[in-house]
Amino acid sequence: MFKKFKKIGELTLLKKYKEEQYVEHRLIDLFWETTLNCNAKCKHCGSSCKYDAYPDELTTDEIKNAFKQIANDMDATKILINVTGGEPLVRKDLFEVMKYAKSLGFEWGMTTNGILLDDENIQKCKEAGMCTISISIDGLKDTHDEFRGVPGSYEKIIENIKKLKAASFVDHIQVTTVFNKSNIDQLESLYPIMKDLKLDSWRLASIDPIGRANEHTDLMLNKEDFTKLFNFIKEKNKLNELKLSYGCPSFLGLDYEKEVRGHYFFCRTGINVASILYNGDLFVCPNVPRVASLIQGNIKTDNFKDVWDNKYKEFRTSTRTSCTECEKCAYWDYCLGGSFHTWNFEENVQNKCVYKILKGE
Repeated sequence: MFKKFKKIGELTLLKKYKEEQYVEHRLIDLFWETTLNCNAKCKHCGSSCKYDAYPDELTTDEIKNAFKQIANDMDATKILINVTGGEPLVRKDLFEVMKYAKSLGFEWGMTTNGILLDDENIQKCKEAGMCTISISIDGLKDTHDEFRGVPGSYEKIIENIKKLKAASFVDHIQVTTVFNKSNIDQLESLYPIMKDLKLDSWRLASIDPIGRANEHTDLMLNKEDFTKLFNFIKEKNKLNELKLSYGCPSFLGLDYEKEVRGHYFFCRTGINVASILYNGDLFVCPNVPRVASLIQGNIKTDNFKDVWDNKYKEFRTSTRTSCTECEKCAYWDYCLGGSFHTWNFEENVQNKCVYKILKGE
């Protein structure tokens, strides 16, 4: 997306690009939050998922009809459906739905904890035409199992990744690691493990103050941790052995921004990104707090294209995450207040500004 930006004046070009996107708002990524059910209890879960019954979850026919409606009104071949949760693989009709979505022209990928990615489900992924996958590994064995709340899950996930790799049908296999105080010192130990898995990429995220993570504030990273993480990404990428990148939150400053992320920060939620939540609500990135006023409609009663074209207006303005402190920043024009999913809607401030942390503030 950002390959056209060159060294000279690229931040100015980025600013112009963002302004164009607010107007064009072409849908690129459509998240389907399949369920809030999950077979793990991760300390960082933005949705505070648990294994429970959700009677208002979309039925098979409702989500199929939603995808058909979108395909009829928009170009399905230009929209990637990102299947997420909860844990998508606990939903029994997942592959029936996604095989149908594929037949409509959509490409699709999945974010999963990988625990249920056994031989049977790998074959079903193949038959349903899955093209990308992101699997979670959050540290070495004991650290991962404790962080995810599932004893024995680390070894099972490693074996499942090997099986998926051997099946050789997925365009891009990625592992995502959420770095926090419990695993930040395992960077060097994890690297050869990820390299040996022959992944297409390793996404290094950092724990965000959202959902269940707010119950574990002791796990948040500080200046020294972020510096260590970003320098690690920069140095390992020079080896050209495995592609490393950083997650989506926050502008990082020019010392790190493009080198660790691969492009400059741009929170695309509501601009190029939308979601259908587990109950049919039309929303933005599923990690954004479920503030009632931000829900744009519901797929059970509303036409998606009408909502996409005529609503979402509060997300398509450069002042959507603005406060006095942010507007005084030298990089306001390029950051625009940071990530929407870490915005504090009650106090109207940014809960996580990595650039500010790196400056020691």
